[in-house]
Amino acid sequence: MPLRRFLALLAVLMLLTPSVLGEEEEEVIQPQWEVPDYVTWLLQVADGEVGYTEGAHGYSKYGEWAGDPYAQWCAEFLCWCVDQVDQQHGTSLLKNVYPLYSGQNTGRSWFITKGRYIVRWGNLEDWGYQWMQGDDSYITTGTYIPQPGDWVFFTWTDDQNTDHVAMVEYCTRDKDGNVNIHVIEGNTPVAVKRTVYPLTYTRILGYGTVHDVAETTMRYGNVGEKVQQLQNKLVYLGYLDASKATGTFGNATVDAVKAFQRAEGLKEHGVANKTMQDALNKRYLAAVDADPTTWQVVDDDD
Repeated sequence: MPLRRFLALLAVLMLLTPSVLGEEEEEVIQPQWEVPDYVTWLLQVADGEVGYTEGAHGYSKYGEWAGDPYAQWCAEFLCWCVDQVDQQHGTSLLKNVYPLYSGQNTGRSWFITKGRYIVRWGNLEDWGYQWMQGDDSYITTGTYIPQPGDWVFFTWTDDQNTDHVAMVEYCTRDKDGNVNIHVIEGNTPVAVKRTVYPLTYTRILGYGTVHDVAETTMRYGNVGEKVQQLQNKLVYLGYLDASKATGTFGNATVDAVKAFQRAEGLKEHGVANKTMQDALNKRYLAAVDADPTTWQVVDDDD
């Protein structure tokens, strides 16, 4: 199983890697979701690069691979690792599961569009509050423990722009219950290395996740796969014309959301918040369950 192979790799890595936090023993937190094979392969590639140091004037092979040998190369390092997995295993991860990028904020924006970005404090700028799937409460700092293969986005200033990115190997919990994130990162400041960050570290902006595990408030102007999913449900229930289900939350979607809120006795503000989405999901699942075109016919020969 992928998880078993990952845990075997993790055991080896922990033996080889001295704790950055000192001698205090920590408990490894088991991944909450299955670790795909490609994550294990990706961490193996990244592990093999630990210790790489940039050359004169900031040269790195990762920057050269990305088209600028002298660029700051934290993102380039991670993208290069993904490309190596694609080449070695015939996968198509780059541009599908992980972004290919160099520019500031581009990687975070890519994960947001894919619907796989969780803000550390649970309020996504220009969107709204987030919540874990199946959870009734909103995300706050510490709600989400990053999983192996997730990307962690950091800012070193107060403008909320992304200045650095790292990849999660695993997380641990110390004797006081504090969670620490163990990452592999490039350009730190001139090498590939392992680092440990507290889960509550205020310079963490959020996580680009391997799994789709969170939902988010949606409003006018938002674009992405979550918007498309919302629109498809509104189309199915007859609130939105199929031609308007484009993945962009425009005026037609605002009107459709308001119409649904009105029909459900909810406040008509045109924002797809948690209350609206919970009601929509309930109505959608009930409609699908009652739709004979969705029933599966099973032949019984007995």
